Amino acid sequence: MPVPPPSPLLHLPLGDLEGVDEATWLDVIQKMDEVYSKLVSDEVELEEKNAQLEQSQQFIFSLLSAMSDVLIACNQDGLIEETNAALCELVGRSEQALLGTPVIDLLADEQSLQRWQLAMYHSASRAGTVVEINLRDAGGQVVAVDLNCTPRHNSTGRQVGRVLVGRPLGELKRAYHQLREAHEALKLAQQQLLHSEKMASLGRLVAGVAHELNNPISFVLGNVHVLQRYAGRMNRYLDAVHQLELPPHVQALRDELRIDHLLEDLPSLTEGTLEGAQRTTDIVNGLKRFSTAVHEEVTQVEINSVVERAILWVKKGTAPRFEIHWVHGRDCYVSGNAGQLLQVMMNLIQNASDAAHTEGAKEPHLDITLERQGTQVILRFADNGPGIAQAHLSRIFDPFFTTKSVGKGTGLGLSISYGIVEQHGGQLSVENLPQGGAQFTLTLPLVAT
Repeated sequence: MPVPPPSPLLHLPLGDLEGVDEATWLDVIQKMDEVYSKLVSDEVELEEKNAQLEQSQQFIFSLLSAMSDVLIACNQDGLIEETNAALCELVGRSEQALLGTPVIDLLADEQSLQRWQLAMYHSASRAGTVVEINLRDAGGQVVAVDLNCTPRHNSTGRQVGRVLVGRPLGELKRAYHQLREAHEALKLAQQQLLHSEKMASLGRLVAGVAHELNNPISFVLGNVHVLQRYAGRMNRYLDAVHQLELPPHVQALRDELRIDHLLEDLPSLTEGTLEGAQRTTDIVNGLKRFSTAVHEEVTQVEINSVVERAILWVKKGTAPRFEIHWVHGRDCYVSGNAGQLLQVMMNLIQNASDAAHTEGAKEPHLDITLERQGTQVILRFADNGPGIAQAHLSRIFDPFFTTKSVGKGTGLGLSISYGIVEQHGGQLSVENLPQGGAQFTLTLPLVAT
């Protein structure tokens, strides 16, 4: 606090104090002290307010400097009165060089000038106007900026200028692109999570169903085999009986009951029953594989050899004339079970053969390619069939879903393959190719060798 100077009355000549009584003197002294104390108090308060003002100015300056968006405060004539570091960096000029400069000097083209003038006109009557203009950056390049133009008023409410705040659209576009990519990744992860949860729930359900079906199917298979043996014995006996001279009423009963026709149909009936029971057994076994995680031996498996073995077995079995294009690539080792991976490869090749051999198809073939990408190996199975209907793409890996005709497939092959690939830490996906046909993509993590 400043030290108060001596009272001015102490410097008055003694002759000037003649005729002043003591009470008046004391009253003057008291008034002078009060005035002087008030001056000192006002000075202290003024210094405090100056300090607060400096703090406020420093705070506003730090905000303006930290803003990533460009800021322009201009008067009614469009002359720049205040700006920030973001604009200075963008246009390559100092703040002192920008002060008093017309905003239109920063514009890059005539179209931006027209938009600026239109925004100034509309902002006089609106709370805020958004305008996209092109500025010229420090390197002379055109930069699109999305500016929000807002009127600026003084303490009396009179409009004295405008404030423009905006961000270069390049950053917004990059941010939007990143947001869109994140959204797509989130949707894909959500779909995979829902599918995995659905498969897990369905697995628990079909495990019980498979167990319940297994016993009656065993009874059917066992009984049909016994019936076949019994039918053979019955045929031998009836053949011997029919060689005898039968009484007329027995011969008439034989014709009425169509015993000969029954004996002819009996083998095909038992064989059809066996085939149906065996097919049901295959479905139950598929359900077991689908619903349980099979803990088999895990080793380092070379993928090229698995693909070639799958090609050999499919061509020797159900598709001997199916043309498959494959080139043995660089050795790629994954951690897993060779038998399960072979099952996946054979299923994909067999499905491609079935799709490519549809009615009217010409020269059905399958292209299998192998590619290494970082720590992953990617196998693509591209056929030249009719492709997969768009409505079926999202369901292709669902259990019991099949596009094959009745009796041609159980609808469990791809769902089982999908589960095996997931257990191996990989991914199995499908898409239609622009030139026609479908492509299944199998991705598996590589192991260091």
